[in-house]
Amino acid sequence: MNANDSQAIKLPLGSVMIDVAGYALSNEERQRLCHPSVGAVILFARNFQSRAQLQALTAEIRGLRQPALLIAVDHEGGRVQRFRDGYTRLPAMARLGELWRENPEFANCCSESIGYILSRELLRDGIDFSFAPVLDLDYGRSGVIGDRAFATSAEVVSMLAASLMAGMKAAGMASVGKHFPGHGYVEADSHHALPVDERRLRDIERDDLLPYRRLIPLGLDAVMPAHVVYSRIDPQAAGFSRLWLKRELRRKLRFDGVIFSDDLSMAGAHSAGTVVQRAQLALAAGCDMILLCNDPSSAQQLLDGLEAPLLKPRHVRRMRGRPLTATLERDSRYRAALDNLARLEALVVATPQRSGGVAVGEAEVPGEAEVPGEAEVPGEAEVPGKSGGAT
Repeated sequence: MNANDSQAIKLPLGSVMIDVAGYALSNEERQRLCHPSVGAVILFARNFQSRAQLQALTAEIRGLRQPALLIAVDHEGGRVQRFRDGYTRLPAMARLGELWRENPEFANCCSESIGYILSRELLRDGIDFSFAPVLDLDYGRSGVIGDRAFATSAEVVSMLAASLMAGMKAAGMASVGKHFPGHGYVEADSHHALPVDERRLRDIERDDLLPYRRLIPLGLDAVMPAHVVYSRIDPQAAGFSRLWLKRELRRKLRFDGVIFSDDLSMAGAHSAGTVVQRAQLALAAGCDMILLCNDPSSAQQLLDGLEAPLLKPRHVRRMRGRPLTATLERDSRYRAALDNLARLEALVVATPQRSGGVAVGEAEVPGEAEVPGEAEVPGEAEVPGKSGGAT
């Protein structure tokens, strides 16, 4: 099957997001993506060879079904930037937090510019949305979050993330806040273990939930919960917790957007049972779409064993990227955003070395050692089929 709309299968989108192995679809992957439970695809560095190749891949994915599958990526900036050649190199968000201390107005301006650049470049090549912004606070404890966080201060994170979100919205891309209610306080990496946060609810509400309280009224489109247990509040990890998703997020914070699970192949999710049981628990807790990356055999088991609900049409519309109406070269706002980013890079701002992390499902192949920033070196190609993941 190719990207010809006349050959597309008319099928509503399901609530499962899966990945593909390389630069082009295999026959097995085409068949899997046409399963009624599938509604979206997440791409990684291993799926990128060039812009022309990426455009061909996204066009083929879109041509499989009508309505077209949603296409997502983890593309935050810093070490979590999946596509490099032909894309603007974006700084880690911590750089904006450093700049904030010197020049808050320019920091907000740069954050909005980064959101606009990020979104326009992804939309240009057929990507609907990125899992950004990171709303975690940098407590100096979490290696997997590290410089992906804007700052330690919840107020600063809220303001910079709001600016990034404004840039994304202006470009035509939905925003996804993560990792609810906050991953920054725990030391363990949920890709490899199940972190436990022993703080009280009132402490988390005061600090980590502030960015959500600020951004939800501004139109935050989606949220991704953390594979973290908040032991004084609920024995279930947040992504499997009705208390966190239905009581705290939906009812108290009045969030009406899309809830994406974090990658169900991560070690932090394994305590919830088999892959089908994990998916069922996440959906029952309140997730609207579940992610499974880096494990094709488990993906097939999930599709065979799960009665997945359809993704609500309003959620599909909310996450669908707005097509570009002009080339980036003719977009004056894009050119101005690049100028702001160049000014940012030219500034001499003391930025300490920070530990960083990987995105959803990154380096989750059993027995493969994870190296911070692996496959994120500019111009370094990732071998098709090598694991990657969401953040």
